Amino acid sequence: MTVAGGRRPPSFGLPPGYFDTEDGQGLIGRINAVPGERVLVAVAGAPGSGKSTLAEALVDQLSDAVLVPMDGFHLDDSVLERRGLRHRKGAVETFDADGFQTMAARLEQPGREVIYPVFDRSRELAVAGAGVVAPASRVVVIEGNYLLLDQAPWNRARYDLTVFLEVPEAELARRLTARWRGFGKDEAAVAAHLANDLANARFVTRQSRPANVILRG
Repeated sequence: MTVAGGRRPPSFGLPPGYFDTEDGQGLIGRINAVPGERVLVAVAGAPGSGKSTLAEALVDQLSDAVLVPMDGFHLDDSVLERRGLRHRKGAVETFDADGFQTMAARLEQPGREVIYPVFDRSRELAVAGAGVVAPASRVVVIEGNYLLLDQAPWNRARYDLTVFLEVPEAELARRLTARWRGFGKDEAAVAAHLANDLANARFVTRQSRPANVILRG
């Protein structure tokens, strides 16, 4: 997946040749077996769990598939500043949850073109209308931290198959530290980002509904 305008973070979590393994082939087969003209697959997990990597790889393995990241529904920094939430960017309350749920409902409709926002990490903002799900796209892989939260409005989104990546906190911390250092952050900024990310990771782990498929690693 190309993220509009920006450098991509490091990829995490998917071992080489995963889709040549029994587990990898089983996941692809399970998605392909879901009936319907439009199939929504949710890939959820904590920050740094590898959900973006897995979601992108799934789209590459599937025919007529497209990736829709949740991150396009980040609230703008100017809104976060007014709400005193700039330091919590990435937390559940810093997303347009109702907007995301509305998009998810539109995606359920077969043969419908859906326009969605894409997050530009180089500018730390969402770009409206930067992503398109074509009418012919049968499988839509949606990825994000909060897709399986057991609270409204997140729990109103309906998925045909759900996948959750479960990663130990120590490994998340290692990956996230590398991520923020890779963006050129100094150590104080890395520590602040890490504290926020791990708080969000704990929230995701405790508050998410059980998934159809759980991948541990």
